[in-house]
Amino acid sequence: MQSDLHKIIVSPQPLSSDHVKVFLYQILRGLKYLHSAGILHRDIKPGNLLVNSNCVLKICDFGLARVEELDESRHMTQEVVTQYYRAPEILMGSRHYSNAIDLWSVGCIFAELLGRRILFQAQSPIQQLDLITDLLGTPSLEAMRTACEGAKAHILRGPHKQPSLPVLYTLSSQSTHEAVHLLCRMLVFDPSKRISAKDALAHPYLDEGRLRYHTCMCKCCFSTSTGRVYTSDFEPITNPKFDDTFEKNLSSVRQVKEIIHQFILEQQKRNRVPLCINPQSAAFKSFISSTVAQPSEMPPSPLVWE
Repeated sequence: MQSDLHKIIVSPQPLSSDHVKVFLYQILRGLKYLHSAGILHRDIKPGNLLVNSNCVLKICDFGLARVEELDESRHMTQEVVTQYYRAPEILMGSRHYSNAIDLWSVGCIFAELLGRRILFQAQSPIQQLDLITDLLGTPSLEAMRTACEGAKAHILRGPHKQPSLPVLYTLSSQSTHEAVHLLCRMLVFDPSKRISAKDALAHPYLDEGRLRYHTCMCKCCFSTSTGRVYTSDFEPITNPKFDDTFEKNLSSVRQVKEIIHQFILEQQKRNRVPLCINPQSAAFKSFISSTVAQPSEMPPSPLVWE
């Protein structure tokens, strides 16, 4: 893949409405599949969306991904998602969250594709939350039901804000009624009311993106002498869900390395392209000597509410 979505957004390359639709369609198509497998990506951002010269997009960097936690009493880490794309429930200290956090990130990226600038570009997690409420208005107590008490107090002691969603129409000339309608379904404060990847794909705004992708970009459809043969399932899911039981007995980095090495050997036996590391890479020395992620590789920490 020659580039990523961040480089494209900040470049002088013009982005047409068709570009935005086909990019957004592919992001949501990938997330629908991931979420059907019970996987939360937890770091969806433009830099983690690889793009080639034909505008084919791939989701990458699963370093923060995890299996969804169905037990709401089980606490989940808040050290996830780069700040600009972090959902309000994480900013407000929720101890449990769902795949809805990925859809919030997609909403931020959608707005960034339209406006060619970061939608919520704050200097701190508190300011990030304030920028969100400037747009969406002060959330209801019901929408803040999973937030910690410190975050609720911060919201309630501030002035009451009215929603200012019509400002989304000013992002660009491509901010049509259909585009803003879908964007508003993604940028919902209450995660239980935020649109899913499956439902977002059914939105009429993405009809043209789906058509363009499956007409000339995908590998699931093909052309014949008599015309295009389309797949019966444009946005597939996986069944059964991802099985993470192999992780249960892992207790050391050495064990992880051994399992990865064994996996690579097995893949090579199946006549697949062998995995390799480029020793000329600038990061080769640090990679070969590292055992865990460095602090600089982690996203900014969310606010710790008192």
